[in-house]
Amino acid sequence: MTAVLAAAGLLLATGCSSGGDGRDGPPPPWAVSTPASASPSAGRTEPVAPAKGSVTVVRTVAGGLKSPWGLAPLPDGAGLLVSDRDDGTISRVDEKTGKKTELGTVSGVSAAGEGGLLGIALSPGFASDHMIYAYFTSASDNRVVRMLWDEAKPAGEQLGAPDTIFKGIPKGFIHNGGRIAFGPDGMLYAGTGESGQRGLAQDRDSLGGKILRLTPEGDPAPGNPFPGSPVYTYGHRNVQGLAWDDRQRLFASEFGQDTWDELNAVKPGGDYGWPDAEGRSSDAKYVNPIAQWHTDDASPSGIAYVDGVIWMAGLKGRRLWRIPLKGTEAGAAPQAFLQGRYGRLRTVVAAGGDKVWLVTSNTDGRGAPKPGDDRILELQVR
Repeated sequence: MTAVLAAAGLLLATGCSSGGDGRDGPPPPWAVSTPASASPSAGRTEPVAPAKGSVTVVRTVAGGLKSPWGLAPLPDGAGLLVSDRDDGTISRVDEKTGKKTELGTVSGVSAAGEGGLLGIALSPGFASDHMIYAYFTSASDNRVVRMLWDEAKPAGEQLGAPDTIFKGIPKGFIHNGGRIAFGPDGMLYAGTGESGQRGLAQDRDSLGGKILRLTPEGDPAPGNPFPGSPVYTYGHRNVQGLAWDDRQRLFASEFGQDTWDELNAVKPGGDYGWPDAEGRSSDAKYVNPIAQWHTDDASPSGIAYVDGVIWMAGLKGRRLWRIPLKGTEAGAAPQAFLQGRYGRLRTVVAAGGDKVWLVTSNTDGRGAPKPGDDRILELQVR
């Protein structure tokens, strides 16, 4: 452990040249201070993940998926729900046999470009209410709905009519956001994009370019930083991943434009800079990312937290990134795995213990599908 900490200290001391654009030249991307509101509790020892890790591909759980986007593991190993962005369907995958059973089609989905049926999540009371939440692009906007799943009905007819709990999120051919997740507080978090209209990200009255925090009924959650507003953070270009660590601190991944993709520690009410800042900025009014990547190396999508590490799927980068944490900072340089091996990577979800589920994204119109694509993989990670 002493050697690891010494190596991390050497990395953190290494500088980079100025970009010549009026900002500070970026230091190592992980050398960013902890957001004040996310600081570890006083007097508590903060675990530090090892600087280096490993990934083992255990097996292919399922193949032959079309434009998969969201993934929601069912309780007690009862399978995995996966959303099809373009066809607007939700299917159940038997995690032991790989057999796929279609629950049904989500009515109202209008797929085009990066829009369609995107993230899905299970209700916190799923064991009793059997409600599935979904974020999708309609003909007029992006919205969040919930649906009753009746497994007793025939395959393809098991989804009830969508109950829209939140609507009016700007839509576009690009930057529709789409990741949703229930937090440890029981509230629903949604990552949105600015739909290609840059100014929306800084407009706190707009729902574009934000992380939203909602009650399960779709109302602004109690304790939000702007009273009466669903906005939790703003200044985002296109939020694609949400995950909490074991101390209930939220992290989010975000697409950059031409220079820097980001992993952020989420500070309630924080301004993450877009479009005025992409990546790390010298302007103190913006919350800096805890790690950043050139866009060819990442184009980050889903993230998952496992044992002190954020695992981040990369689309254009076609790799899985490991970011060891030290509190709400990156404790060492991010490490890449599976580079080019499975193509574009869309979603990563904790699977219990030292395992994660990883979803590829080669049939989304931007990849180069191979026989068997798209897939759900089971990985052992350390």
